[in-house]
Amino acid sequence: MTILIEQIENGAAQAEEQKTLTIANDLVLDGGFALPKEASDDGFVAPEINAFGHSFRDYDAESQRQKTVEEFYRLNHVHQTYDFVKKMREDYGKLDKIEMSIWECCELLNDVIDDSDPDLDEPQIEHLLQTAEAIRKDHPDEDWLHLTGLIHDLGKVLLHPSFGGLPQWAVVGDTHPLGCAFDESIVHHKYFEGNPDYHNPAYNTKCGIYSEGCGLDNVMITWGHDDYMYLVAKENKTTLPPAALFIIRYHSFYPLHKCGAYTHLMNEQDRENMKWLKIFNKYDLYSKSKVRIDVEEVKPYYMSLIEKYFPAKLRW
Repeated sequence: MTILIEQIENGAAQAEEQKTLTIANDLVLDGGFALPKEASDDGFVAPEINAFGHSFRDYDAESQRQKTVEEFYRLNHVHQTYDFVKKMREDYGKLDKIEMSIWECCELLNDVIDDSDPDLDEPQIEHLLQTAEAIRKDHPDEDWLHLTGLIHDLGKVLLHPSFGGLPQWAVVGDTHPLGCAFDESIVHHKYFEGNPDYHNPAYNTKCGIYSEGCGLDNVMITWGHDDYMYLVAKENKTTLPPAALFIIRYHSFYPLHKCGAYTHLMNEQDRENMKWLKIFNKYDLYSKSKVRIDVEEVKPYYMSLIEKYFPAKLRW
């Protein structure tokens, strides 16, 4: 397959070095997933600590990993501007980089580690399968949701050297709207003072350039793997339901689904889809563990779902 590489044009957009970290303490596991102090019979139960021994999404815990995460968010908050995202959507929305299957994309992620994640330093393929299998266990009849778990982070191939190697701050991390005020709930909010949009009066009100209830589809969200994978799925005519596309596009929008920020921009369809995103989110966040999934054992099942919902080859 032929790969066309288009590098980002931004003097400050230099990829940060990925750091290899050693995990001292593994989670206690049961049936392949993390076991909390008190398990229940109601399906998946979130553990209380991540693989580093801290609370999940604890951005203040003292560790080398946290320092890497904070530096990531400094770069992200300074460089993710309205104009930058508009350009990225125009460039990558052409889907002219490569043609490959969903599974080929999954395999590319073997080389990817997300520097924005305080809970995980395993290759992303491990997280995708952990998420999908956890969902499959609790929701056996929702095969579209199983596949969504597998593919939701595939946009992180933007980090891969053979795919253009965008810097981490342009691919991963929590997402938020641009073109309106930066909500205080956004992690490491202090770094927005270095963002040009922060000083633009047109972007500094609650709604900014938008109107209340306009719908998230009409709101510019920070560029990254979420929006990119949404574009790939949509433009390649996936038959996944709208809720799946909503999950893919907004699963990193933590200010919204964790803190309730920006709900004034949502419309009725967004609120309906949010119900599924909240179901999905606990698997995306809390299924991160040190357990290995037997890829060859589960591959036939997910290949059948890929064939059901996607064409054999996709434009990326």
